[in-house]
Amino acid sequence: MTTAGRPRSGANPLRARLYAWARTLHLYLSLLAFLSILFFAVTGLTLNHPEWFGEGRVQKASGTLPHAPYLQGEGVDWLLLAEDLRALGLRGRVADHGESGGMAWLSFRAPGYGADAQVDLKTGAYTLSVTEAGLVAALNDLHKGRDTPGAWRWVLDLSALFLALVSLTGLLLSLFFRKTRKAALLTLLLGLLLFGGLALWAAL
Repeated sequence: MTTAGRPRSGANPLRARLYAWARTLHLYLSLLAFLSILFFAVTGLTLNHPEWFGEGRVQKASGTLPHAPYLQGEGVDWLLLAEDLRALGLRGRVADHGESGGMAWLSFRAPGYGADAQVDLKTGAYTLSVTEAGLVAALNDLHKGRDTPGAWRWVLDLSALFLALVSLTGLLLSLFFRKTRKAALLTLLLGLLLFGGLALWAAL
């Protein structure tokens, strides 16, 4: 967070107002975005090293669902089938489903979680595979927006906007002062060259 002092008293009024606006915006956006910055910093590291946390725990189960058959004429009562599977303790949204040869399959997904079920539509006999990947995997999926509700995408978009504004207002503040302006621009140029060079190297 930029903490440079105020411009000298003889400064242009418009410049002074712009400085005050940028400083206030930078301060409160930084506070508002604090948890977002921490979240994306930590999960950026965990995403880069998934091997540190293992592959999660897989459980398998089988049995018979109570409301078979799940056929409606030539179709499938997907809502009833999904609710009966949720009654077994499954969670998340139905990411995929299908039917072939009297067998149906449904896949439930949530951050750090996956469940795949196969069900005989006439008898209700099912087999189930549930993967619980743990808290770190859930946080990684939240970072990527994978298997999350639509509202979480808005959280990611707003976080990105906040972080961009924090960066831009910090840069603006650093350019207000002649003593720091040259150093700030040189540091910015060095950062752009370093990051751009590393990105280009990684992409080749």
